[in-house]
Amino acid sequence: MIEVIVSAAIQQEPYETKVQARQHTITTDEPIALGGKDKGMNPFELLAASLATCTAATLKMYVDRKKWQVEEIHVEVKVNYNKAEAFTNMDRKISFSAPQLSTEQKESLYGIANRCPVHKLLEGQIGITTIIQS
Repeated sequence: MIEVIVSAAIQQEPYETKVQARQHTITTDEPIALGGKDKGMNPFELLAASLATCTAATLKMYVDRKKWQVEEIHVEVKVNYNKAEAFTNMDRKISFSAPQLSTEQKESLYGIANRCPVHKLLEGQIGITTIIQS
């Protein structure tokens, strides 16, 4: 079981939000076109970043364990949210600075990418419980 606690606080500046996890703080915001000042990623970008960074780290752990020569792993995630149909699709592109990877190695990496914890979480059943306190 993985437990993560993240808090977010917003004050008077629309829509700048300070996000805290353990000893780390980031700033999120909305683009200027949506009334923010674009001081950080928006919530959809954070979601995509979660999948991209987890995928990259999971693949890095695997290639290090296999001792494969991979200089860089690049992961791009595009979120397509169709509000009308209540459907979200995430397109993930993975590339490697490792021209010597065989077809078999690439197939293995594909399987590992699909086992990253955030990928599994997003494909699984998710429940949200909300408690409002004053």
